[in-house]
Parts: sequence; structure tokens; C-alpha cells
Amino acid sequence: MLNSRKMRIFTQSWRLNSTHNLRGVVAMVHGYASDSGWLTELTAVALTKCGFLVCALDLQGHCLSDGFPGHIPSIKHVIQDCIHFFDSVKQEYRKLPAFLYGESLGGAVSILICLKQKNEWDGLILNGAMCGVSAKFKPPWPLEKLLPVAAFLAPTWTVAAAKPVASKSYKEEWKRRLAAKNPNRRASGKPPAATALEFLRVCEYIRRHSQELQVPMLMVHGEDDKVCDCRSARLAYESASSQDKTLKIFPGMDHMLIGEGKDNVDLVFCTILAWLGERADQIRPV
Repeated sequence: MLNSRKMRIFTQSWRLNSTHNLRGVVAMVHGYASDSGWLTELTAVALTKCGFLVCALDLQGHCLSDGFPGHIPSIKHVIQDCIHFFDSVKQEYRKLPAFLYGESLGGAVSILICLKQKNEWDGLILNGAMCGVSAKFKPPWPLEKLLPVAAFLAPTWTVAAAKPVASKSYKEEWKRRLAAKNPNRRASGKPPAATALEFLRVCEYIRRHSQELQVPMLMVHGEDDKVCDCRSARLAYESASSQDKTLKIFPGMDHMLIGEGKDNVDLVFCTILAWLGERADQIRPV
């Protein structure tokens, strides 16, 4: 699609051959240095096999979308792109319940979408959501203090983080290698200065406004997450006003839960699919 800034944003969707008995719509938002395909597509296919229509887009600066690689100087533009595309899909399937699913940065984006579109979503699933950046992943001192200056003078300077995201995301080595071999991968995993500053601002905004969340919510998070702080996710969960909310902290698991061993992956995604299926079946028309 062509967004309001004349950037081409890649979109795609998955569904079974038949549209009969669809259980709902799931709009997916990927994490930083990821995209809507490759490993993320594994989750989309799993959701599709459970009877959902799944839609997703590549954020600006990622994969097949326009933009400087990994550069997101303003999160509001990402929110606009997501709402524009997701609303078009929801309109086509307006009788079905609609859910947001976000991983890492995509989790933060999904929270911001729900804060902006109150009462327009039937559920929110957050997988390793970026509610706070781990101290181990923040820019080294004194760069963090100088980040506003660096972002102003050199917004695309890509030395804001010590290591690429993938190096601290996937527990299994072969999955790290597989993620790195994505043929359409453009973002290195090191956020440019302006992007890193925006991420810190987003986390602070979520901290101050998470009590406004009222949507049914499931949060899953690895206890050993070295990228997105687990404690910040717990604080966002505890402050949310949602009457239906569930938090699952998985001991010993890292940032990308799909990067765990098979037993752990099964545990996490069985939790997600069960929560999603139960709420979809309660809402959808007979």
C-alpha cells in the first residue's frame, strides 16, 4: 500500500482456502529487525491453521517496505500505517472478532494502537513486548545521556546498541543462523540513534499510560529476556485496567520465545492459541 508519506508499505495476509467458519481476524506486528515473513510467518501459518485470517505488514525501513533500513524516528507514522491497513482488513471481515498480536517492538506498537483505538479490538496478545528496554541492551554510558544530541545531529548513526538484537534473542544457535539468513533482511539489529531515542520515549509513554488499557489481554514473556525488560512488562500488566488479563512469565526463556527448544515453543504457543481460540469463540456470531 502507499501510505500518507508516499512510502510503499508491504502487506500480506494468510487464510485457509475456504472463508467459511473463520473464527476471527488476527493483525500481527513484527519486532525490530524482523519482518512479516520468514520466522514470523511460522506464527501466522499456525494461527491460520487454527481458523483465523491473519494480516501483517513490514514496518517502514524493514524488509520489503520503503525507508532507510531500521529507521523509525517517529512511532506515530508506524501506528498510522498499521491502523490504515488493519482497518481495511477489519472492514472486509467486520462481523468477525479482531485481535492484535505483537512481538517485541510490535508489542509496543500494538499497545499504542489499542490506546488510540479504544474499544475497537477484541483482544491483545503481547509476546516479549517492548514495555521497557533491558539495561543490558541500552546504549552504553554516556551515549544514553547524549542520545538526544546524537539523534538530532546524526539520526541514522547506527551505534546506539552494543550488539544486534538477534544475538540476544534466539536461544538455539541454528535459529539465530536461520534468522540471519533472511534474504529480505535489511535492518542490522542496531537501531540508529533517532530510532533508539524513539524506543526509549515509547517505553516511557507506555509506562505512563498503560493504566488506560481496557482490552482483554494476554502477555507472554521470557523471564531471562535480555532485550525487553521483563519487569517493565509486569508493571504494564499490573497497571492495565483490563478486566480480562493474563500474564505468563516463562522461567529460563529468552526474548524470542519461538527461538526456544521445541518443548518450550509448544508450551508458549499452546498458551497463546488456547487463549485466542477461547475468546474468539465466545464473541463470533453463530
